[in-house]
Amino acid sequence: MEKTWRWFGKKDKIKLDMLRQIGVEGIVSALHDIPNGEIWSLDAINDYKNYIESFGLHWSVVESLAVSEAIKYGGENRDRLIENYIQSLENLGKAGVTTVCYNFMPVLDWARTDLYYQWKDGSSSLYFDKAKFAYFEIHILQRKGAEKDYNHEILSKVEELKTTLSEEDNNDLIDSIIVKTQGFVNGNIKEGDKNPVQLFKNLLALYDGIDKDQLRQNMKYFLEKIMPVCEKWNIQMCVHPDDPPFSLLGLPRIVTNEDDIDWFLNAVDNPHNGLTFCTGSLSAGLQNDVPKLAQKYAHRTKFVHLRSTNVFENGDFIEAHHLEGRGKLIEVIKIFEKENPDLPMRVDHGRLLTDDIDKGYNPGYSFLGRMLALGQIEGVMAAVSSESK
Repeated sequence: MEKTWRWFGKKDKIKLDMLRQIGVEGIVSALHDIPNGEIWSLDAINDYKNYIESFGLHWSVVESLAVSEAIKYGGENRDRLIENYIQSLENLGKAGVTTVCYNFMPVLDWARTDLYYQWKDGSSSLYFDKAKFAYFEIHILQRKGAEKDYNHEILSKVEELKTTLSEEDNNDLIDSIIVKTQGFVNGNIKEGDKNPVQLFKNLLALYDGIDKDQLRQNMKYFLEKIMPVCEKWNIQMCVHPDDPPFSLLGLPRIVTNEDDIDWFLNAVDNPHNGLTFCTGSLSAGLQNDVPKLAQKYAHRTKFVHLRSTNVFENGDFIEAHHLEGRGKLIEVIKIFEKENPDLPMRVDHGRLLTDDIDKGYNPGYSFLGRMLALGQIEGVMAAVSSESK
């Protein structure tokens, strides 16, 4: 597989020459300065592509050409937004950038409650605490009926948190869930927005009455509209699994397990409609056997994210070391190297190591932590290649 790296543009504190030095071959990126729903011009795409290539690298994958919320919930202006999306795809195709990762998650792109969970060795990683998320829903968002989504054990912990968490703790939780995890990936809420909780409530309200079946139909509608331009320019669309792979905030999620993946692949049965196989997102759901899914969907996969998680009995999960946890990356790498070896691959969500602290990296996207993970994965790939000779 091609070794790629997610890079957040010229403002990223990690520079392209650093990436070439550690063996990165391709860049995974997007035009982050262009607001969601607006057209990516051919000139802007080519300028960005040429800049990447000036460092001896190439733009392997677009992550992400974001799908606007109105497309997901079926708003009045979705057809105009889809036309803009098609024009952006056309321009990417003309520029020769033809693998596009996206997601169809309502409101939240991905969710964690702790961005710097401390390990005994002094490193830190992302963490999802189910009780903290329930507390956020019930007592900060005050979402009507949220209590019905949690069992007695979680609700008891929520009541404990109500007596122990300070106002500062509440602000940190708001920051972690709806600001810092979203703002650097063209999210709906960004650093500096006033009253983010109310903004978030407004977004949730747009999905009133949207259930799983309706969200699925809206995804099908979107995919059917864009497939002609994908066929024309050989663009590979690859949806990212929901992170985490279960319902949050009373919203449906539709890329969480084998049944969901079967549904969207069959609903629009076109070779340009594919999957981003994220071992991290999928492994966070106890319903998923990750190597089994890799074997089944290897030939409909267009892009691979390699990371792993450990899931606890209470529903919490944490980023695991890349060679440990439920992601079973060694088995997964063997499958893809055999079945679809030319795919772009990137490591994801590395630990924050001591010398990365205070560098200002985006949560989950440290330099040294991901470089360690890339070295581990490169070693596995070399071993797999050697075994196959």
